[in-house]
Amino acid sequence: MDVSRARARCLARARTRRLLLPFAAGACAAALAGGCTSGAVPEAERSTQAAAPLAANDLQDDYRAVIKAVLPSVVQIDASQSLGSGVVYDAKGHIVTNAHVIGREESFRVTAATGGQPVVGKLVSAYPEQDLAVIKLDSVPQGLKPAKFGDSAKVDMGQIVLAMGSPLGLSGSVTQGIVSATGRTVSAGRAGGGTGATIGNMVQTSAAINPGNSGGALVNLDSEVIGIPTLAATDPQMGGGAAPGIGFAIPASMVRTVADQIIESGRVTDSGRAALNIIGRTVLDDAYEPSGVAVVEAPANGAAGRAGLRPGDVITRVGDEPITTITSLSEALAALKPGDRVTVVYERAGRESRAEVTLGKM
Repeated sequence: MDVSRARARCLARARTRRLLLPFAAGACAAALAGGCTSGAVPEAERSTQAAAPLAANDLQDDYRAVIKAVLPSVVQIDASQSLGSGVVYDAKGHIVTNAHVIGREESFRVTAATGGQPVVGKLVSAYPEQDLAVIKLDSVPQGLKPAKFGDSAKVDMGQIVLAMGSPLGLSGSVTQGIVSATGRTVSAGRAGGGTGATIGNMVQTSAAINPGNSGGALVNLDSEVIGIPTLAATDPQMGGGAAPGIGFAIPASMVRTVADQIIESGRVTDSGRAALNIIGRTVLDDAYEPSGVAVVEAPANGAAGRAGLRPGDVITRVGDEPITTITSLSEALAALKPGDRVTVVYERAGRESRAEVTLGKM
């Protein structure tokens, strides 16, 4: 068959199948060497098309492997006034969760995310300032295993993550997303049993975080827990409802720091968090707008007291951060460490002053 006849047949088939002429002509040109095969695809394109489902299958297999590895380390925690999740911390039956999940209670029903009969868990200690708590099971159900915690320093934007827990009581649920940001400082409200904690260095994720996910596991594709999901952002324009795709998790490094101290000593002995060592309150200006934090108490041996601050002073700035409320002061301090030296701007008797403060511990 000569080239002109091959081209004629190929174009006729293209018209019959209602293919657009530029596509049909291109297909024929690619197919002339081997006899006309309508709709022929270049080798490179065929390779890409073949690789796409394989890559999707590989990712799906990764998800399944992570779920299989981590779900036996996740539990549902039922308190009389709340429901949440927890992560198995060690082989002795210690479970780490959020302080707002346990509230003021001391005994709970704990059920493995993989199923089975509930067992009793009892409070070891809570640390509301970081919204973390540890409970201990009376007996460890067969199949539960300690989670593997990852390195917070290696968590980066764009990493794929899975959130595991019991959203709305649906035990053993898994959602997926990415790490949207790191190093967030977030303040939780007190409504609905929240602790009001201001927490620094949090991991932001697009994985769905719903009521009941609190205290569960945020996991990377190496089956490592990189954070404890704690709260979802709310949007005032949506009536205070959750803002889709914006959730936050306490980083694994802080979880380990707090849990290790509670398990060893029964309480947190070193928070690792900076403090001015004052008792303060938000003050309002003449327009009834928040304008600073008034010092109510400043012990002489505390960080602020040693720097010369005293009751009645109104703090308006810490370092580069303006201070208008107790919450903004907490957020500024959450980004600092004990021992850091920082300039504190304050007003005393209507005059602005500055003090160099070496921060203490919370």
